[in-house]
Amino acid sequence: MKLHGLLLQRHTGKSSRTHDGQVITLHSDTRWCSDSFQIQCWNGDRVHVIFSLDTCDREVIRHLSSTIGVDGAMAHDLMVESVEARFGQVTQLPVRVQWLSDNEPCYTARETVQTGRALGFEVCTTPSYSPESNGMAEAFVKTFKRD
Repeated sequence: MKLHGLLLQRHTGKSSRTHDGQVITLHSDTRWCSDSFQIQCWNGDRVHVIFSLDTCDREVIRHLSSTIGVDGAMAHDLMVESVEARFGQVTQLPVRVQWLSDNEPCYTARETVQTGRALGFEVCTTPSYSPESNGMAEAFVKTFKRD
């Protein structure tokens, strides 16, 4: 069967969609991305940082930091502060905005997702096999750590 090309293609479990490395956002305030990282200080302490970026102009909208780690409450606060930084004191977004993040527990926590949806975000998480889907946030982390 192999000789005559009659075998089916082997299933690898991965998506057949390839990532072309280009995610275009034509207008500001349509897609925001978020991620977190930690910085090792000279005295041995670790500072945990969580941030949000606008994927159109690559502007850091808000950031929060802590020495005890990032949790769902911190992600919740970041969402609220990001909305306030862009739109002022509103209870809901005036436009639909995608909130793109990876699958860290602080982003996938039920309360965080509910808060995001209540604010008017379209909450999106990246597939576990495709971390490049949140590439802008990942690139920001690499640049920050490198520089």
